[in-house]
Amino acid sequence: MKNAKPLTHANKEAPSVEIQTRERLEPLDRLIVALDFPTADAAMEMVERLEGNCRWFKVGMELYYAAGNQVIARLRERGSKVFLDLKLHDIPNTVAGAVRSVAGVGASLLTVHAGGGEPMMKAAAQAASAPGAPKLLAVTVLTSMDAAELRAVGVGAAHGPGGTLHSQVLRLARLARAAGIDGLVCSAEEVEAVRAAVGPEAQLVVPGIRPAGAPGRRDDQRRVASATEAIRRGASMLVVGRPIAEAAHPARVAAGILAEIAGVE
Repeated sequence: MKNAKPLTHANKEAPSVEIQTRERLEPLDRLIVALDFPTADAAMEMVERLEGNCRWFKVGMELYYAAGNQVIARLRERGSKVFLDLKLHDIPNTVAGAVRSVAGVGASLLTVHAGGGEPMMKAAAQAASAPGAPKLLAVTVLTSMDAAELRAVGVGAAHGPGGTLHSQVLRLARLARAAGIDGLVCSAEEVEAVRAAVGPEAQLVVPGIRPAGAPGRRDDQRRVASATEAIRRGASMLVVGRPIAEAAHPARVAAGILAEIAGVE
């Protein structure tokens, strides 16, 4: 891979991810591009192709398990911000240890599964109170799941008439905030209700975002929306993966999404 040139936008000093109100975020602080690639070089090639139209990048399990902390270091060297999406879910002691292990690697956000329960999330929040640790986001219900899939794993049946996908997301959102988690990951379909439930200060990150020109595209997502819809409903930040990564001109698609976000502001 060629030596990467500095990115004009990405090298601007980005504000730290304190729990911010939505009004304080500019478009470049709302868009997260998912680097779902098998190698660090492939991921960094995509970063270069975006030509500065993204400040935030998601490093998920595929890339992190392949490249480890080196890819985070390479992103940070370029002035980028990292959302480490590991969806930690285990016994409280193990999750707390995992949070401590990644506390100093340079990620600004880290995910845990809200389904791990309040003791697990409290342990994670305590571990994340150390200097340099990332802010925590709790994943509520994956955007790849719909109500039927949730019922198949016993959620609807377990909670009776109130056990819908929507109510499960709200239940987990409230539990996470009570446990001291900084923000949440939910779909655009629930974000308005989550925002009303947890208030204006929580960081709400919404995946399953599709560009305005490709509203029918779903891939393996079930609950999708445009950037405009998600921001209007209360999203703080948006995650976009394949619609950018698989585009012939990723920078153009990213710039279009930034324009959508700016149009809502």
